Amino acid sequence: MRVGPKPQGLVGRKRGALCLLVSRLVLTVSAPAEVRRRVLRPVRSWMDRETLALADRHFRGLGGGVPGVGQAPGRVAFVSEPGAFSYADFVRGFLLPNLPCVFSSAFTQGWGSRRRWVTPAGRPDFDHLLRTYGDVVVPVANCGVQEYNSNPKEHMPLRDYITYWKEYIEGGYSSPRGCLYLKDWHLCRDFPVEDVFTLPVYFSSDWLNEFWDALDVDDYRFVYAGPAGSWSPFHADIFRSFSWSVNVCGRKKWLLFPPGQEEALRDRHGNLPYDVTSPALCDTHLHPRSQLAGPPLEITQEAGEMVFVPSGWHHQVHNLVIMRSCSGINFEEFYHFLKVIAEKRLLVLREAAAEDGAGLGFEQAAFDAGRITEVLASLIAHPNFQRVDTSAFSLRPKELLQQLREAVDAAVAP
Repeated sequence: MRVGPKPQGLVGRKRGALCLLVSRLVLTVSAPAEVRRRVLRPVRSWMDRETLALADRHFRGLGGGVPGVGQAPGRVAFVSEPGAFSYADFVRGFLLPNLPCVFSSAFTQGWGSRRRWVTPAGRPDFDHLLRTYGDVVVPVANCGVQEYNSNPKEHMPLRDYITYWKEYIEGGYSSPRGCLYLKDWHLCRDFPVEDVFTLPVYFSSDWLNEFWDALDVDDYRFVYAGPAGSWSPFHADIFRSFSWSVNVCGRKKWLLFPPGQEEALRDRHGNLPYDVTSPALCDTHLHPRSQLAGPPLEITQEAGEMVFVPSGWHHQVHNLVIMRSCSGINFEEFYHFLKVIAEKRLLVLREAAAEDGAGLGFEQAAFDAGRITEVLASLIAHPNFQRVDTSAFSLRPKELLQQLREAVDAAVAP
């Protein structure tokens, strides 16, 4: 195993934090293109009792505070060898301290997308994508138009977007239509049998996608694809979830700010910036605290590499030469989301099973149940949630919380 600074062009600075341990996935094709990934089959999560005990001590020590806020290492760790890096290594080194890392292309070399979506020259295989998905209607954002802190979207067949993409390249990476970016395409939801990727064991406890899979209506697995110059504005992931992103081909530049740093970037009206590279951030009248923010941690992600983006880290992403979502949810829906995942974890704990249908072990279920307990307790205490009529809920929130606490106590008992 080699875990250390990434050799070329991977530099970093600053600090970290963690809240909901909810994973989301991103897959990227570039050169120029970016893509986001999906679970096709269960992968076992190997959390052992020692790691579970460590995690339990970690969260008990936080006392309900925000974890991991502090100084980040000077460089981002680069994990090179899949066979020498365990799930426990990931939990101890990155998940609990809430620090980003980069996994080498060796972790994704067997993926179907890397075999079929990319030409021998390392560029997007437009012919294959057209044959396979040409008539599929995809969402496309205009990177040149700001709509609040995002970009307006339109929908078009993939073949029309690829035609635009080729014309954009031929026009010297310019077009009268602006820079269009295919974003938030639910490819794996709409084509569930496609051999796109294999879920890494490090991200096999995936609450958001377990929830949507249980409802069988949606998912948080996306494909993004776009030419050089396309980009995603400054944001943090939904529910303070962590995410992981893989470049199928091409290169991406990441600008990451650890939790809390974003507060210094707000303007005098309290709004977060749309673009952290904008000269407007130097205007101390508009951004009076911007000088208090440290420089972003920068990562250059190469083809096949996988970036782990920790919980609560705001980031902005630029496609250098690249294929690669968001949601509103109310308190009642959020409780239902937690309840679905909690019931699945409680089933594992009650049966004391070594594994279940989701591929999770007893220790992983205990770890997740502990985190759900903390989030649910916080939700129940929230004044807005207390105004929700829970009388018709199949399981009252406080009853679920009590079940979780009892199960967690039993799981960590010697």
